[in-house]
Amino acid sequence: MEPADLQVEPLLPRQKSRINTLTLVRSMKHRTNHVLYSYWNDVRGDRIAPRRFDIEPSQIASVLAETFILEFSEKTHTFEFRLAGTRICEQFGREFRGLDLFELFDTESVLALRRFLPETLKQGGVVTVELAAAGASRAKPVAFEFLFLPLLHTDATITRVLGSVAPANPPEWLGGAPLGKAHIKAHHIVWPDGRPQSGRDRYREPAPLLSNLTGARVVRFNRRSFRVVEGGRDRAPPKDHS
Repeated sequence: MEPADLQVEPLLPRQKSRINTLTLVRSMKHRTNHVLYSYWNDVRGDRIAPRRFDIEPSQIASVLAETFILEFSEKTHTFEFRLAGTRICEQFGREFRGLDLFELFDTESVLALRRFLPETLKQGGVVTVELAAAGASRAKPVAFEFLFLPLLHTDATITRVLGSVAPANPPEWLGGAPLGKAHIKAHHIVWPDGRPQSGRDRYREPAPLLSNLTGARVVRFNRRSFRVVEGGRDRAPPKDHS
């Protein structure tokens, strides 16, 4: 067969996602981040990102102590910790709730994060960051790996971030004293669908089940939508005109 006769089938979105998942998993060094990314990607489906309220803590119980949720503010350009696992707070020696992510890093690292983190997440990108942080009286810093995963919130924009952080070869003294400012050693960006996403079409939810039924109505409760079909025992049976 001549090369001109060969036909190459285009990759489907989920095939691209599997390929890019493999690329990301190879770049990640810690089991915690592997577990969280796999869960996030499964919940995401074909969307740019899952919604904040799609995340079920019970499904990631094994890594929950090392996970966090950030809120991104377009107005202040900050990433505030809304939730943080107990192990993270213990290892860094401080309370994370209400803390701005950038307060953990030195000036050079903050400038780097501001350049790539907000725009990458808003376009559906996944980010891993390798960093080093040392205690005030410790000569050798501890290596950590952060994972950042975009989340949709109540509107059709990405203003929440699901993430995790895990240390590499944690020393015995870790958690015994607060860590100083962290410095970024490297970062990796992966696009789960093969390229950056933009436009509100990527935020659209799938059509509700049974949407073609006559008489059905949509009921919204606690930020979720349900399609209600009239019927059942309380509905009067049709009259017999025979």
